[in-house]
Amino acid sequence: MVELEAHRMNSVFHALGDATRRRMLRDLSRGERTVSELAEPFAISLAAASKHIKVLENAGLIRREVRGRMHVCSLEPGPLASAHQWLSFYEQFWSGRLDLLEQLLREEKAGKSPSPGKGDDK
Repeated sequence: MVELEAHRMNSVFHALGDATRRRMLRDLSRGERTVSELAEPFAISLAAASKHIKVLENAGLIRREVRGRMHVCSLEPGPLASAHQWLSFYEQFWSGRLDLLEQLLREEKAGKSPSPGKGDDK
């Protein structure tokens, strides 16, 4: 189970690592799009757009449905929520560090000396 989850997360972050795919996801957040509509803003062929879409599909970030001759894509937000949850640990980590830095800078600006035991050689 852990290995499957790690593989999924790797696929999601791989998919998000490309600016074209991120833009496609943003477009899909506004509603369904055909492959042609997803390819339109980019100077790429439909074949290249399909390859990007396949990466997004493999990561579970989108769903493609065939309607007659059209391939319609829609956003699947679940994997993005999982990625956000994973990243939130680091957000908390850095927020805590930055809060501490802010406190130290305020103390320095106010002319306070460091707390006893911190940098004191006495």
